[in-house]
Amino acid sequence: QVQLVESGGTLVQAGGSLRLSCAASGFTLDDYAIGWFRQASGQEREFVATISWSSGNTYYADSVKGRFTISRDNAKNTVYLQMNSLKPEDTAVYYCAADDFDLASAAPAWYDYWGQGTQVTVSS
Repeated sequence: QVQLVESGGTLVQAGGSLRLSCAASGFTLDDYAIGWFRQASGQEREFVATISWSSGNTYYADSVKGRFTISRDNAKNTVYLQMNSLKPEDTAVYYCAADDFDLASAAPAWYDYWGQGTQVTVSS
């Protein structure tokens, strides 16, 4: 069974840091791009960051550039999102997703598998 499981979301104060994890089971992440997206209450899902498995290239939304870092651990079949200097506007449910074309796109439609999400709440 193909699954992506996010973890690491919690309540944190503004200026703090969190690291989210996205663990894959039922398949290996080889040849997949992995993206992080987020959805705040009442808003549409938006792109946060993505990493190409084949090239290792990373791309970020302007709103998180310089604060968030996406990385991968091949041995653990896991992708991470390190989030620093968190702001209240980063509050959202964070989802990871896998794209088997390895396009590393910002468009959610390219992603085939999605996790259930993990809540990040940043208090002011």
